[in-house]
Amino acid sequence: VIHWYKQKEGEAPERLLFFSGGKVTAESGFQENRYMVERISVQKQCVLTIKDVIPDDAATYYCAYWDPHSQLSCTDIVKALFTVIVYYNKVFGSGTKLIVSEKGSSPPANSEILQKKHENQIMYVCLIEKFYPEVIRVTWTDDEKEVTDNVVKGDTWQSTKEDEYSIASWLTVPAENKDKKYYCKYEHEEEKASLPTQVDSVKTAPPEEDCRAGFNRGNLVYQLMHRTAYLVYIILLLKSSMYYLIVLFFTYR
Repeated sequence: VIHWYKQKEGEAPERLLFFSGGKVTAESGFQENRYMVERISVQKQCVLTIKDVIPDDAATYYCAYWDPHSQLSCTDIVKALFTVIVYYNKVFGSGTKLIVSEKGSSPPANSEILQKKHENQIMYVCLIEKFYPEVIRVTWTDDEKEVTDNVVKGDTWQSTKEDEYSIASWLTVPAENKDKKYYCKYEHEEEKASLPTQVDSVKTAPPEEDCRAGFNRGNLVYQLMHRTAYLVYIILLLKSSMYYLIVLFFTYR
């Protein structure tokens, strides 16, 4: 059984419908004839289609299903009898955000990687500017796999125009990895791209960009570096406190 949930911004998710045996059952308050669900078993996919989209449909949609986990439980140690207990967890997808707008989508107008070396570390800032809508996925990879350690992703913000958005994500690596190539990948509904960290391949800002924009970009890098340093400080402080508590525990034990 596949469940579909609808969540408006700032509200709790509510179940929209569930799909079982080729039949769609919508919850009360939702028009069943507007929703079509197709299950593609070979590709292990379930596709939800919304007909005649209206502004009220703007939300994030999640698919979900109940996943059973079996666990052996000892009920009688003497006779060594065991019983199987099944636990069910509802597993949700990552969600798809639907935006209803009269404006057409547009890919990023500019994207680049800024580099800053600080003591024994190198910070790469991936800046992606002026795209619409605001939904975008940004990841870091090396030549082999996705990199998740020491990665911080910022929130999207509106540019000077109301219908343009920008985002920044930054990666911190040891200075000895300066010759290793990393990639900042982004996926927008209008464009997919991969930016390498090597200086000779980094995409630069358009020549017509004025001094004020350059200043704002420099200020952004400073803010990102300051936030990263703060996060590192908090992590080190927590680790020190944890070590202190461990030592204190064994001392008085």
